[in-house]
Amino acid sequence: MYKDFDFSNMPVVDAVNEIIIESVEHGASDIHFDPTDEYLKVRIRVDGVLDTFTVIPNDLKQNIITRIKLLSGMNITETRLPQDGAIKTVLKNHNLDLRVSSLPTKKGEKIVIRILDYSMSLKGIEYLYFSETNYKKVLKMISVPNGIILVTGATGSGKSTTVYSFLQRLNVEGVNIVTVEDPVEMDIKGINQVQVNSDIGLDFATVLRSILRQDPNIIMIGEIRDSETARIAVRASITGHLVLSTIHTNNSLNTIERLLDMDVERYLLASALEGIISQTLARKLCDKCKKLRPTTNYEKQLFKKALNLDVNQLYAPTGCPQCNRGYRGRVALQEVLPINQDIRDAISAGVRKDELRKLVYTKDVITLLNDGLYKVLAGFTTLEEVLKLVDIDDSIDIAKDSQKIINNKPNELINPNDFIDTNNNTNNNNNNNNQQNNINDSIAQIKMTLANKQEENKATNLTPNLDNNKTNLTPTLEQQQNNNNNNNNPNTLESGFNMQDSFVNMNTIK
Repeated sequence: MYKDFDFSNMPVVDAVNEIIIESVEHGASDIHFDPTDEYLKVRIRVDGVLDTFTVIPNDLKQNIITRIKLLSGMNITETRLPQDGAIKTVLKNHNLDLRVSSLPTKKGEKIVIRILDYSMSLKGIEYLYFSETNYKKVLKMISVPNGIILVTGATGSGKSTTVYSFLQRLNVEGVNIVTVEDPVEMDIKGINQVQVNSDIGLDFATVLRSILRQDPNIIMIGEIRDSETARIAVRASITGHLVLSTIHTNNSLNTIERLLDMDVERYLLASALEGIISQTLARKLCDKCKKLRPTTNYEKQLFKKALNLDVNQLYAPTGCPQCNRGYRGRVALQEVLPINQDIRDAISAGVRKDELRKLVYTKDVITLLNDGLYKVLAGFTTLEEVLKLVDIDDSIDIAKDSQKIINNKPNELINPNDFIDTNNNTNNNNNNNNQQNNINDSIAQIKMTLANKQEENKATNLTPNLDNNKTNLTPTLEQQQNNNNNNNNPNTLESGFNMQDSFVNMNTIK
């Protein structure tokens, strides 16, 4: 990934432009300009991994930093205080929306550029890799007239992308949607978006109080950061508004505890909370070069203990010119929890954490670990990626309780037979070929699934605003023919879904 630039023969303006454009074309989410004694080191984060991209000679360091600060509207004479800025421009046919941050360090000013890409939000919920079960839960959640729905996860876990996809779905004629954000990261036609400005006292709580006098149907809060915002959001949701927001927690159970720690009254939280979506992002295997490999003893024991499955093969990264060390893009691991009456009663009664855990993680909930393991089996990501993101010790007991989903709803999950030892004498090479064919065939089949979902959404008044969602989900004649062929495939489930058809989308993310 390292690239040499001829900075000595390149104007500073062109140097900054080239670094930004090259980073965007590599699929980077962040560009870091790190000052050192010898040079200005440039690193880019691709699929969550930060790698050195190039180095800039020290004699050009100050000019490069000044150019970036100038573009982002910062004060170029102030080098002692942190600053924030933004860049919106078009370079070489790339529409760029960048957030810039400067931080004074001992070696000089460090600049970080965040590259915002909300193409997945514009496509819709179907393209966020929800499992079939979780997808149906999400649609049911956002169809309620009032309540609060929270998307949780660490920084950079795709929370904003998920919330914006919900807004795209809900942005229909006759609905007044107001958002309060810091900053406004994506402009959406037909939605009233408010930018927080704490310097003049325009914080989340102040804006929320005013929003309630604006006759809103739906309120989106960029992030619940403090107790006052949490309390106002919950009270707004029980007075006839649907509230969407994000919060920094790792799973559904921790989200409930965090809100209680923010001094939200138990009885209000119990009646207001409608659902929690916890997520994180794992690197996605490159579809061009991934290969099957035998599982290790540890991996077999893990799948047996967590899912009660005998898994003999998993996909592994290989590496090719089309990807970055065997990975290309990222895929979300999700945990969707609709709040039922039992959970409401437990929150209101103040039951102990271990008792609440039993109510939260029932057989109807696919945990982060479960969802990650299913996506490993389907070839979306690797077990190594899942283990980096999910606390295995804390999740394994939950997964054991939740594995009953496999028996209760087989048509909504993966096809385990594609990876399970069936104790027959079928040649392994033929099995590998069948598995690969199933993956290829399912690409066409999922198009039909998405088209059917759009028809279902129209019937429930959840049709997205077509001005904001240009995705064509109508299957071609060839795709319909492939779908019919798949129904005759002996390795598919009765419903016609292959091992990857249990996930709503299989398109490659940049």
